Formats: sequence, C-alpha cells, structure tokens
Amino acid sequence: MEFHRDEGKQLNPNYSTLILPALSIGNVGQLAVDLLISSLNADKIGYLDDPNVLPCVGNDAYSPSPLGKLALPLEAYESSSSALTIVQQRSPVIKGKMIEYAKNMASFAAANGKKHVVILSSLDFGRWKNVNMSSGLQVYYLSSSNVDGTDAECERLGWHRLQDYNPAQRTWKYLDALAEEGSVPDEDFLLEELGDEDYYPSLPFAALFSCFKAKGLKVTCLLCYCSEGDNIPEAFDMAEATGRRIGLSHDEFHGNGAGKWITPFSWQSVYGPPADMTLF
Repeated sequence: MEFHRDEGKQLNPNYSTLILPALSIGNVGQLAVDLLISSLNADKIGYLDDPNVLPCVGNDAYSPSPLGKLALPLEAYESSSSALTIVQQRSPVIKGKMIEYAKNMASFAAANGKKHVVILSSLDFGRWKNVNMSSGLQVYYLSSSNVDGTDAECERLGWHRLQDYNPAQRTWKYLDALAEEGSVPDEDFLLEELGDEDYYPSLPFAALFSCFKAKGLKVTCLLCYCSEGDNIPEAFDMAEATGRRIGLSHDEFHGNGAGKWITPFSWQSVYGPPADMTLF
C-alpha cells in the first residue's frame, strides 16, 4: 500500500486516532464516515493505492461544485479540530485478498503514529438474535482492550459486546494466525466447510480487527444490524456513536443551527439524480 499525499499536504503524526469503514451489508460504515468527514470539515490529505482494492473513480462527494476533483477508492482525510485521521473506502476488496489488504492498512496505520483505530461496519439483520427496537438502534462493539473483546468505556456507553464472539473459536484463531507477519494460509482450513459460527469472523471488519491488533494497536469495532435498503438513519446513529466513543464535542462539528450533522452533497443522488440533473 502506498500513500500519495496531495500537494502541500501531509499526515500529522500527532493525530493518534484513525477511523475507517469495513464494507458490509447496507454500507452503513461508509455512510457514517461520509457524515463525519462532511460534518467535521475534514481536509483531504491524499489517497492510498492498494492492489487489493478494486479501482473506481467518481466526482468529489463533498463539494456542491466539484472543480475537476475526483474521488478514488481509498482517500485519507484529517480533522485538525478533532485531531483525527479518517479513511474512506469506496470500492470493495478483491475476493480472497482481504487479509492482504488488512495487513497493508495496519502497516500504514502503525507507520503513521496511530494508536487507536475505530472500525465502523454493519451485520446482517437476519442474524440478530435478540431483537428489541424499543430503544432504537442497538450498537454492538468488539474491542482489543481485553482478550474476551470487552471494553469498559463501551460498556459505560450502554453498548453490548458482539454476540457470539469467542477468541478461541477456530476461525477467529485462524485470523489471528494469518495476521502475524510471515504467516501462510492453512490449506486444510481453507477446504473445511464453514458453519454459522464462522459468519462474524468471515466479514471484513474481523480481518481488520485481527491485523490492527497484531500490530499492537488498540482497536474498537462499532457495529449495527441492518438490511439492504435506506440505511441513512443507521448511518446517523453510527456516526453519533463514533463521536461518543472518541469524545467529540459539539463545538468540533460545523453544522448550522438545524443540527451538527452536514450531509454530503453526493447524498442528494443516492436514489438517483435530483430532478434538475435528470437527462431527458
């Protein structure tokens, strides 16, 4: 993975917290990162080039009048008011290359002074065992703070550790082994049939969690259950949870009197172009 900085820009080694999405159902993590970048008025620092991520290109997602700016698969932003580095991912990892990508991202984070990594992702609603919508979105977490995945701060915020996480389970152990430098895949494991207990460790957030942890970084995964469809409400809740976890104050946001969140310009065409942009 190579980092290409924009002219006159550079990563601040004193910004010790990194936020990034792990692609999954409903794209909640990506949408939440969009909200954070837009609302914190984060400045684009450059882009990351990784051979394991599918190429894509599009218009700038945050400006109402992009002047020839292009959005690329992996871009790095910084918020000076919050001392945060934020990476947005816009295209998926090539099938079978998730561990390689996660290792590269972990190396990038470690080499640039990151101490705490917050991963935002989503899970299939069909696997939610204890459905209780009375209190709105339920945030789940997974942390490297303790071997069993628990974290005192996340518990204080009223969140629950990811259901069924078991570090002794075979796939989680396999991920931890692969995350180590110089590791090679166990061909016998790859031929085994995966069961229900392998669902969570098979997702992108799990590979990132193991690889960041292997680099000695503190990792917090924030997760919610959802289905495909309009997941903008879940994105707002996930962004709010992220702010609470890392202690963002209201003064650090750049929203107007209607609220602290600023929706990106690109969200106007999530379900197709606005009326005045439609071609006839």
